[in-house]
Amino acid sequence: MTTQAGEGPGARLPLVGGCFCGALRFEIRKPLVGAQSCHCSKCRKVFSGPGSAFAFLDEGSFGWLGEPGTLRRYASGDGWEIGFCGTCGSTLCGIHRGIVRGVTLGSIDGDPGIQLDRHLFVGSKAPWDHIGGDVPQFDEGADES
Repeated sequence: MTTQAGEGPGARLPLVGGCFCGALRFEIRKPLVGAQSCHCSKCRKVFSGPGSAFAFLDEGSFGWLGEPGTLRRYASGDGWEIGFCGTCGSTLCGIHRGIVRGVTLGSIDGDPGIQLDRHLFVGSKAPWDHIGGDVPQFDEGADES
């Protein structure tokens, strides 16, 4: 069963979060969906760890609290950008064609109210990455049957 933000124990909308140094803060006004972790070499680099942990959100549900003056973007391909803090380097969001479409779960304060639905690109995970739990794993993208 997929859990949406606001349905998990302790989660309340709006969700709020931000970067490590506090220069960038945001809120999310609708439930998150499609939480996943990608273990490809690119996600390992951008998240400085075994992979990413992020969820998607509805258009218009994300908003910056204050002016996002330190927000920096890195074009990662196919109209996607990675949004991160130019001061502390925290990866915060995925931006598609100028609209924030996803958020990193680690940047949310408290319980995001959602659990990972899948692990992607497990076939190329780091040799030191040992994934636990019973969440479905896919050697590549989630289109596998």
